[in-house]
Amino acid sequence: MARFPLFSLPGSDDQIWTSKDLKGNPFVIYFYPKDQTPGCTTEACDFRDNIAAFNDVGIPVFGVSADSIASHKKFIEKQDLNFVLLSDEDHALAEKAGAWGEKMLYGKTSLGIIRSTFLVDADGMIAKAWLKVKVQDHVTEVLAAIEEHLEPEE
Repeated sequence: MARFPLFSLPGSDDQIWTSKDLKGNPFVIYFYPKDQTPGCTTEACDFRDNIAAFNDVGIPVFGVSADSIASHKKFIEKQDLNFVLLSDEDHALAEKAGAWGEKMLYGKTSLGIIRSTFLVDADGMIAKAWLKVKVQDHVTEVLAAIEEHLEPEE
């Protein structure tokens, strides 16, 4: 298991979120390309609709893109999102996490955020990583991994 990169990013709740603040608590952090785009909206709404399952096991969810906090706040308001979005405008965390790179869209290659999700344990280690995520059923996979990797044994 690898350690999730250290970070300090502004959140849509007007707080600065750091890996140090989250130490001792598992969390889910997912990287998505852009606010208000179809796939990103579907993914965010899936997390929104399943947030109770994450809350039940005490695991916060954070979405990360290179969009500004102002853009995040509009996205949250429009989609009624119920979790914090972090702004990684210089994409430093995305790069460190391996969620930044070349991607192909409509036959054109560009650099950008590669849709990725990380389940991070209480020690800051990556319990499970999904790279190049397909949005369909992804949140269900994340919840299953939480059960598999982080739920205490009976």
